[in-house]
Amino acid sequence: MTAMVSMRNVVKTYTRGKQSVEVLHNLNLEVEQGDFVALMGPSGSGKTTALNLIGGIDHPTSGEIIVAGERIDQLRGGRLARWRADNVGFVFQFYNLMPMLTAESNVELPLLLTSLSKEQRMRNVRTALKVVGLEERLKHKPSELSGGQAQRVAIARALVSDPKLLVCDEPTGDLDRTTADEILHLLQVLNREYGKTIVMVTHDQKAADYATHTLHLDKGRFVDERARTEA
Repeated sequence: MTAMVSMRNVVKTYTRGKQSVEVLHNLNLEVEQGDFVALMGPSGSGKTTALNLIGGIDHPTSGEIIVAGERIDQLRGGRLARWRADNVGFVFQFYNLMPMLTAESNVELPLLLTSLSKEQRMRNVRTALKVVGLEERLKHKPSELSGGQAQRVAIARALVSDPKLLVCDEPTGDLDRTTADEILHLLQVLNREYGKTIVMVTHDQKAADYATHTLHLDKGRFVDERARTEA
């Protein structure tokens, strides 16, 4: 299998005033193409930091990160933004939808910086909304949707550019159990039937059970046999 994500000896340090805090310690990780990995661990363990590095939202202090065949730790500025747009879809806990825009317009947002025609953008948007089961809600604004429907719109927005990788930060953290299970089942379908590689941060063991693998972080180090750390 081909690795979609490879992290090698990754260190992440934040500076707070005169103090440096090392959040990730020589982290090593491989996520194979087509895998669905859940990252778990207590608050402050480094889960979201690791996810942000994988998605190219943040840079490591040192180490190597290869995602979808690209050394993203070496990318900056416009090159990194273009790489993210082409390769990664983001799903967050609180949806991050624009309240004044319809579902259709929210999903279209990632395509506005592409060279696609308006007609092609709309085809892609409607396909993405159909995949998540919301083709009948494309003219509804977020205030007219349930929490589960809003998260489905957010997932459609993440899918609309057909990314290789989905990174999900507590995607069901704001949902009730029944709705959360519906969203997790959708992610499972995207993984199994559409071949999307997914890395998901969660505190919820029931959510992690939908993944094919679960990795545990504690104090910036993996404590799982599938991931290696070096002192």
